Amino acid sequence: MTLPPPVRLVRAPALAPTVPYAYAAALELPVVGRLVFTAGACPIDAAGATVAVGDVAGQAVQVMANLRAALAAAGAGLTDVLATTVYVASSDRQDLVAAWDEVRAAMGDHDAPSTLMGVTVLGYPGQLVEVQAVAVAGAQMGGRSS
Repeated sequence: MTLPPPVRLVRAPALAPTVPYAYAAALELPVVGRLVFTAGACPIDAAGATVAVGDVAGQAVQVMANLRAALAAAGAGLTDVLATTVYVASSDRQDLVAAWDEVRAAMGDHDAPSTLMGVTVLGYPGQLVEVQAVAVAGAQMGGRSS
C-alpha cells in the first residue's frame, strides 16, 4: 500500500483556480520527521560574492540553487517545502514576476503556498532576491518513508 505524502497542498475551491501555487499546505499527523526553517537564501556564491548584480532572474536562479543546498544539508528537498516567502528589492511588478518565474521553475509541480513581496532593500550589496522556506524533512507516516 502506498501512503500519501505527509505534506498535502490545498487548493481552495472557493478561491481563484488560476494562481500558480496552492493556497495552503497541511501537514498530516502523526508525522515522524523534523521541521526545517531556512534563513533567506541569498544570491551569493561560495566565496560570499553577490552574483548577477542588476539581474533579478539571474539572482533568483542562484537563490534557488542555494535554497536547494540548504535544504539538502538538513536532509530535505524542494518537494518537502511547506511554504516560501519570496522577497524582491523592487517596486516594479515586472521584477517580482521575473523572480517568481524562476522560483516556480525551480519548484516544478510542487506549487507550495508562497508569498511574493517587493521590499525596499535586502541585506547584501547588490542583492535583489531572497527566498525563505519552511519544510518537513525525513517525514514518515505509518512507519514508512514517504
